[in-house]
Amino acid sequence: MKNIKFFNLTNAKILSAFILLSVLSIQSCADLDEDPTLSRLAPGQYTLQEELELGVTGIYSRLRNASQWSTFFVNGWSGDDITTHRVSNKEDFREFDQRSIAPTNGRISSNWRDIYAMVRAANNVLESSEGLQLTDQDAQNRLLGEIYFLRGTMFFHLTRIHGAIPLPLTSIPDFEIGLSTQEEVYAQIEADLLQAETLLPTVYPNVQPGAPRPNSGSARALLARLYLDWAGFPAKDTSKYEQAATSAQTVMNNASSHGFALVDDLEDLWLLSNRFNNESIWTIAYNKASELHNRKYGKLGNPSDVGGWQETFAEIRFFEDFPEGPRKEATYRTDGVWGNWENFTDQATPVFKKIAGPEGDIPLSDFNTDRNDFYMRYAEVLLIYAEASGRSGNVTPASWEALNKIRRRAAGLPYNTANASVDLTSGDIAELAFMERKWEFAGEWIRWNDLVRTERVQQALSNRDPQVSRNSSGVLLDVQNPILGSLGTDNYFAPIPQNEVDLNPNLKK
Repeated sequence: MKNIKFFNLTNAKILSAFILLSVLSIQSCADLDEDPTLSRLAPGQYTLQEELELGVTGIYSRLRNASQWSTFFVNGWSGDDITTHRVSNKEDFREFDQRSIAPTNGRISSNWRDIYAMVRAANNVLESSEGLQLTDQDAQNRLLGEIYFLRGTMFFHLTRIHGAIPLPLTSIPDFEIGLSTQEEVYAQIEADLLQAETLLPTVYPNVQPGAPRPNSGSARALLARLYLDWAGFPAKDTSKYEQAATSAQTVMNNASSHGFALVDDLEDLWLLSNRFNNESIWTIAYNKASELHNRKYGKLGNPSDVGGWQETFAEIRFFEDFPEGPRKEATYRTDGVWGNWENFTDQATPVFKKIAGPEGDIPLSDFNTDRNDFYMRYAEVLLIYAEASGRSGNVTPASWEALNKIRRRAAGLPYNTANASVDLTSGDIAELAFMERKWEFAGEWIRWNDLVRTERVQQALSNRDPQVSRNSSGVLLDVQNPILGSLGTDNYFAPIPQNEVDLNPNLKK
């Protein structure tokens, strides 16, 4: 398969030999300070638990190396919540921001390469584990469960960017592999996550809160997200709304067993001291002390006025429309110079607190941080349940309570205590939950996916002009990166990287 870069080994049983991995720290995430060393995947069939463990942690090493950069979430710049600098070296992000993505975009090319390297490694581990019977069967199950979870999640991550993608399921290269249909892609992700759920424990042993190693609830939560997408564009299988609601409810019913819960204060999520917390369904963990840096936060979210690198900014119109209150304060920097963002000298755009960090938490000069990535939060499970319940026509008091927990916290109230001033019990709960997602997950790189599945790209991105924001001269501000490409469904998914199509024309859409 030419779209994946394989080692040139002829014997399928030794394809996994001598794969050098960079750094390794989340073997348990209870000891993130272990000395990073090079690892070698064992050749041939595994016979020892240590071999299987190396295979699994090797994939985590690849994942962290890929996800430490904003490139991993490049699709997020397509949404109406996120923008980037208008003239700097952020061209690849601007292409997404302006919906004019070239097949030669370097970010999609490196993302493709990194994700399929992880898929190939997962396939190697599964093949090398065939017939393995460890004394510790629980350890074998959870390690294999992680492989299915990681493979399914990587397929899911990539299909949200490109739509139809190839599905290599063996370590033997297929140099003529073609694109699977969207339904086939979703079905494979579903199969992997269901298998992961069966094999993973209720709680992964000896790890920090927030599932830095996934548990069965993590897999079921990702299934809820999958079914919500599956029900919308492009597959439009509306029967999946019921499965999305059922999956989310299953996670909710067992949340305490899995260690999942909302944090009391939304802003606490972005503190370095709280980088492991129970709201995360699955965490990609980093550790600056061991040089396992996360390079998406801090300096990259600040303007040049304070020495920032201006990569991830907030859209002005989205900021203007954002309801006032504690959630907005937890989402954006409004203190000090950041409160005067309209007069930034280089580019006047609001700053995400979720990216730059709360006041005093991340040094202004720092772009190597300890911040973890909360790949999915428990808040999303609640809102999936509320929305999918409404779209499947099975609204219950629990559906409203799931929505109201998020609304209460957004208002700075105890989320578990009913409050007549913010609680809703009537209306179109699906649309109310959809709108709640807009504000709750602003700046977390997932808004675009909501616009795609509901076919609201035109509605959202053609309505970006600032209405009230003016500089000190009273001049109304402009959209920094105006749309250049189509807002139609024909342009919802990024092209397959040109270098991959050149190697294998079967990948051409």
